[in-house]
Amino acid sequence: MNSFFARKYIIQGIFIAVAIIIAARLFYLQLIDNSYLLSANNNVLRKVVIYPARGVILDRNGEVLVQNEPVYDLLVTPREVQELDTALLCELIGIDRAGFEKRMTTARNYSPYKASQFEKQIPASAYARLQEHLYKFRGFYVQNRTVRNYPDSVAAQFLGYIQEVNDRDIERSNGFYRPGDYIGASGVESAYEELLRGQRGVKNVMVDAFNRPQGVFAEGKYDTVAVAGDELISSLDKEIQVLAEKLMKNKIGSVVAIEPSTGEILAFVSSPGYDPNMMVGRERGNNYMELLYNPYKPMFIRPIQAQYPPGSIFKVVSALTAQQAGMIDEHTVFNCPGGYRYGGGRAIMRCTHVDGPTSLVKSIQRSCNTYYGYTYARMIDQRNMPSTKAYGAWREAIMKFGIGQSLGIDLPGEKDGLLPTADFYTKRYGNDRWGSGFNISLSIGQGEMGVTPLQMANIMAIVANRGFYYRPHLIKGIGERKIVKPEFAEKVFAGVDEKYYEPVIEGLSRAVNVAGGTGYSVRIADIEMCGKTGTAQNPHGADHAVFFAFAPRENPKIALAVVVENAGYGGTWAGPIASMLVEKYLKDTITLPQYIQDRIYKADLLPKVETERRETVQAGKPKQRTPARHLADEIAFVDHQSRVRRNE
Repeated sequence: MNSFFARKYIIQGIFIAVAIIIAARLFYLQLIDNSYLLSANNNVLRKVVIYPARGVILDRNGEVLVQNEPVYDLLVTPREVQELDTALLCELIGIDRAGFEKRMTTARNYSPYKASQFEKQIPASAYARLQEHLYKFRGFYVQNRTVRNYPDSVAAQFLGYIQEVNDRDIERSNGFYRPGDYIGASGVESAYEELLRGQRGVKNVMVDAFNRPQGVFAEGKYDTVAVAGDELISSLDKEIQVLAEKLMKNKIGSVVAIEPSTGEILAFVSSPGYDPNMMVGRERGNNYMELLYNPYKPMFIRPIQAQYPPGSIFKVVSALTAQQAGMIDEHTVFNCPGGYRYGGGRAIMRCTHVDGPTSLVKSIQRSCNTYYGYTYARMIDQRNMPSTKAYGAWREAIMKFGIGQSLGIDLPGEKDGLLPTADFYTKRYGNDRWGSGFNISLSIGQGEMGVTPLQMANIMAIVANRGFYYRPHLIKGIGERKIVKPEFAEKVFAGVDEKYYEPVIEGLSRAVNVAGGTGYSVRIADIEMCGKTGTAQNPHGADHAVFFAFAPRENPKIALAVVVENAGYGGTWAGPIASMLVEKYLKDTITLPQYIQDRIYKADLLPKVETERRETVQAGKPKQRTPARHLADEIAFVDHQSRVRRNE
């Protein structure tokens, strides 16, 4: 009897234990482990992300610079993969067996239950073949995407490129981006990413066990629509941009052209450039490394990152700020015997010609170094204040022209340029009792000063406007309403009264339009172009040719700066390029003699690769000299400069 009851309790205990185990297992499967739920849902319902079309970018006349084209990503859910014909799949998407195994391992490590990218950016031609056999590959499906396409292959550094997000991008976006998404990595694509990217949508699709779509779930009630990115209207004139890139072919340098009345950038060339289509597609990674290690540095954005001694263009700024300070006026005359003597007459900063008595207008026309040596001495030594304070006041006035600080262009990576403080020289010379002779090279835009080509062009825009500028920008309108960012509609004054500009402009006009002027050979019939040739010192070899100008004199429409590295004289190389661009923009024609045009188009001024590796890593950066301890160091430096021709 007792054994009967014992067996009874044992059997009951077994049933209770089994029931508890089953209940616990059901609880775990239904409330804790969602793997079966995910698998079941994937057999009947698939959430397909709808990626929005990225905003297109147009030029100022509505011509397409960047558009979209369809591609397809192949996704895989590893747990669902069964009886796979690996050889056929590899053949269809162009990979080998090792590549297949590597991709599958990556997908399993990400998640056995969630879909992840297996192969990216399959072109439409390959997708057409894959689609016919897709039903054979259970666990695989295709996600529609778009990538960028550049129909004219121009303005690569301005437009930039997109790339797949990394972990840092995802973290900084607070979850907006997911693995496999794309983000603007440089240029306008990066600067306007939040406007260009749009908003993702979701489509719920019913599928069968073979991953074949069976229709829309709940009549689309739970779907969300993708919202395309905003259209951007750039300030570039595509025709001028294309011409500028052709003129700069096989040359290192920059072209920046600005509409003075708005600050809109008409041309933005960094040469050598590259085809932006290289940064799209399945070969993007290889192409990127090729560009990265190219000795001519095509991914270096020279208009905003290269820094050169401004040379002759700085004489324009010096003349204006000295007038505003009351140190000179349009009637001030200095005698030029062929150079400016300083340091007690022990050193000379030479001119390339003897000008004799020289007025302000003539000093600009002839680019007289002597005139600006005297002018700088008055600004530093004759203002009834310690030289360090006078230098600080001089520097403050110079900075109002956009030198030594970024201009705020709508591109990432803009450099400030170089303009030393008074403390820099006090530390160099060991005390604060230094004067103009200790850094006289600044008077003609040499020495420790450096400006970007964008800053050069902006200086000419200031002169064209007689005293103000709008911050240079590359996007003139956003979206259908063509919204302009408020910072680009703000007028910025350069701190010099309008009345002081006319003698400077007269000098610039004579430099181009009067026989004997440094830019006379590139004058334009029926257009009064005001400009100046120049040479930016290059401590590594041949100097850089520079030309800066605006036109026409009254109601200016274009201001520009052209820099051709290692080319020598500005009037020989940079001047003709600027002249052709100005005339093409204003008159839609080019009348410069054909032999000059042919010389520019056919010239190959690229340095030898062996030297280029050393010379262009930091293109245009002024020579860094060992800190001087006394005046003799500056004297020796300027004497060396004087042997280099800087004025045509």
